[in-house]
Amino acid sequence: MRRRKFIALVAACAAVAPSMALAQTSRMPRIGILVLGTPDPTLFLQQFGAALRELGYSEGTNVALEVRNAQGSPARLPSLARELVALDVDLMVAFQTPAVVAAKAATAEIPIIMCPAQEPVQMGFVKSFARPGGNITGVTTATADLAAKNLDLVREALPAARRLGVLGNPGDPFHKPFLESVEAAAHKLGFSLKTMLTSGDQLESAFAALVKENVEAVLVQPSLPREPACAIALNHHLPLFAPSAEFAVAGGLMAYSADPASVYREAATFADKILKGRKPAELPVQLATKFLLVINLKTANALGLTLSPTLLVRADTVIE
Repeated sequence: MRRRKFIALVAACAAVAPSMALAQTSRMPRIGILVLGTPDPTLFLQQFGAALRELGYSEGTNVALEVRNAQGSPARLPSLARELVALDVDLMVAFQTPAVVAAKAATAEIPIIMCPAQEPVQMGFVKSFARPGGNITGVTTATADLAAKNLDLVREALPAARRLGVLGNPGDPFHKPFLESVEAAAHKLGFSLKTMLTSGDQLESAFAALVKENVEAVLVQPSLPREPACAIALNHHLPLFAPSAEFAVAGGLMAYSADPASVYREAATFADKILKGRKPAELPVQLATKFLLVINLKTANALGLTLSPTLLVRADTVIE
């Protein structure tokens, strides 16, 4: 009898042991968030966090967020990405293309969510939209095409304009396809371009150089700092356009872009799927489907511009 009881007890312990081991090794999932810091990631962090909460996640309760901000220095991104890898995060969310580049270089195993990245196939992040094929997936916004559409806005808002300044960000590998798309569109629309590469701390001198070239408007790559670019443009009495709605909100004249809030929230959907066991290789890259035309009428008035009623009616948001 005692022997049978002992065998039964051993069997019961063996059955319980795996679940006890699982309980001992289980931990709160960690999401690493990597941002360059320019442009300002505040809206991204707010919307991503809000979407996670709607999906049932509560920071500090059932998920931990590890945010690493390079404070606008691209050189800091690789070490911050490696820091997140060392923390053994369950996935990484990379805000904008430079952060995706750093995350990709840091790990080939940890899932990476692009939010967003531009030209992900051309940049080598994924094999295709439908079948990413590696540890990276996420959202893209086709900003190169949107940059060309912003030139249509320049022509409509400033029909007499001929000289256009374009500022690209050399710290963002996407600047090459961005500028190529702008140059092709400018040729069709009859613009003469003055293109410059500038970092965030050189914006003042870059705008001063464009003024000397007698440009009549400026198109800015979205990964450059928003508030400084908009303020400097206004000081120089230059209408500023960008394929980023957040630039128009910050004081630029107008922008046609993907809806940033919907893009940032989509990243949380990817995070939820990956935390529940899905693999990035089997999650198709999502192309933004919601777009916004934002016009800053306050800026237009400060510049002494009168915009056509038909243009204002088309706007999704008019800032007065």
